[in-house]
Amino acid sequence: MVKINFKVILMRLAMLLAILLMSKSFCQAQEIRSDRTTERAMTGEPIFSHGMYYTGMVEYDGEMIPSFLFADYYVFGNLVFKNERQAKKYYKIAANIKKVYPIACEIRREVDITVAHMDSLPTKKEKDAYLKQQEKDLKAKYFPRLKKLTFAQGKLLIKLVDRQCEMTSYNLIKQFMGSFKAGFYNAFASLFGASLKKEYDPDVDDRLTERAILLIESGQM
Repeated sequence: MVKINFKVILMRLAMLLAILLMSKSFCQAQEIRSDRTTERAMTGEPIFSHGMYYTGMVEYDGEMIPSFLFADYYVFGNLVFKNERQAKKYYKIAANIKKVYPIACEIRREVDITVAHMDSLPTKKEKDAYLKQQEKDLKAKYFPRLKKLTFAQGKLLIKLVDRQCEMTSYNLIKQFMGSFKAGFYNAFASLFGASLKKEYDPDVDDRLTERAILLIESGQM
């Protein structure tokens, strides 16, 4: 009859478990370094091209030559992620930026157009009528696109609007449509865990977002 030594079996199981845990921790501690190839694979092709603008002929060393102005080109050190999960989180944010950043830029243009036209209207009655029509037109134009955004993309758009317009979404609505509507829309957003008062913080909370935006703007990502 074979005698089973449960103490030895338990010790071996404990050692095996310890080895597995150590292996898992070691794998998670593996650093992942970002690179341009991975950025393309995770976020897709750039949505903008790197700008080059012809500025005319200039004199150089006694002869006239064409002059070009190149857009800013950004050089960052490769990001180092603690693990694959952290890397995927960053690239997911970058991919979301590509989706919503053009919308934030459009909103900025709409704001500029609205402000310029408002300044040209002589009476409050005309301004109120224009804003009412603008609200109707903007809802028809953007609602079909906005309802396709994910929750994370919607929250990101709120911050990007603040970045582009230098004013939170809440203050934009308040300025053009009044405090009541601003409060109403913000209360509605809060039901989904969002806030139209959210500000963009490029130096701390949104520093990686800002890095991605600069690369996207310059056609590098």
